[in-house]
Amino acid sequence: MKLNRTQWASVTAVALAVLFAGGAVTVASADRDEAPRTPTAESADAGFARDMAVHHQQAVEMSFVVRDRTKDEEVRRLAYDIANTQANQRGMMLGWLDMWGLPKVQSGVPPMTWMGMGVDTGEDGELMPGMATRAEIEQLRKASGREAEVLYLKLMTEHHKGGIHMAQGCVERCVPGVERDLAQGMVDAQESEIKLMADMLKARGA
Repeated sequence: MKLNRTQWASVTAVALAVLFAGGAVTVASADRDEAPRTPTAESADAGFARDMAVHHQQAVEMSFVVRDRTKDEEVRRLAYDIANTQANQRGMMLGWLDMWGLPKVQSGVPPMTWMGMGVDTGEDGELMPGMATRAEIEQLRKASGREAEVLYLKLMTEHHKGGIHMAQGCVERCVPGVERDLAQGMVDAQESEIKLMADMLKARGA
């Protein structure tokens, strides 16, 4: 029997419905068989949460410093946004470590080991990519006005570049889920802020 166009569409719809239903059952069965995995202390998930929490803390610190060193509303607004966003994200990552029953500091293991790379070691200890030295932060504390604005924008641009590098590492290595989604969100947001800070530096003749 030859099917007309309407009958053929109906048969196709039924076939697709059966196919998708079978797939849903398979996925559901897999979900029941595989319980959510708790990351280990050496995993990329835990390493990213620990290291990015430290990285974020410095961004929050620098943002609060520049807030008190300039009256420029554009810079103060950017600093507030960065401090607020990164403080909230830091809280989430430390909360995950608590939930996983893992330490927030892993003694004897250099930062970013989970990425298969080392960090700069000097008088400031082990600094992850993009992080400012104590001397640079002290310089920011002593600056004011346009000088403080330019220094903050330069330091935060480098800080964001280091943060993006680490967040991309999690996107590539972390288990799919909320943490990897957060890392991708960091990449997107900080790339956008780097472009904004480039325009702000240009406007200040830097």
